Amino acid sequence: MVGDVTQSGDLGLTSPAFEDGEPIPRKYGYDAENVNPPLVVAGVPAGATSLTLVMDDPDAVEPAGEVWLHWLVWNVPADTTSIPEDWTPEAASEGVNDFDERGYGGPAPPDEAHTYRFKLYALDTTLDVPEDASKRDVGRAMGDHVLAQTQLTGTYAPS
Repeated sequence: MVGDVTQSGDLGLTSPAFEDGEPIPRKYGYDAENVNPPLVVAGVPAGATSLTLVMDDPDAVEPAGEVWLHWLVWNVPADTTSIPEDWTPEAASEGVNDFDERGYGGPAPPDEAHTYRFKLYALDTTLDVPEDASKRDVGRAMGDHVLAQTQLTGTYAPS
């Protein structure tokens, strides 16, 4: 869950708000509206029970000393095909991000343009982890349960 996700299976993740590798619109930034962009999920494999979504910033290692966690959502129902803008998951669990807030924390690069990864995993189980689980806890619980995975990237620069 720490590095880039290598495409596995037919799982797909796109956004009507930006193309893969392109700039994420300003409104989704932490210092703007700070709402998640809409996402479209496709190709969830048969046998999947839940989805896990992680958004992080690998370019934060230089200024922050670590890959910065912006969003962690687990136990998303496997039949989910879209995640709306400004989503409040009711049938899933949201973890605490590195802003020390539960839910989505938008891009907020302190120095230059950063790349943000939206990583999606299809699992053959639901995760039995507490609400205050860390990214490491969720990653450990996912273990050998990943059926498919994919990644959508976007960039964001300070204004």
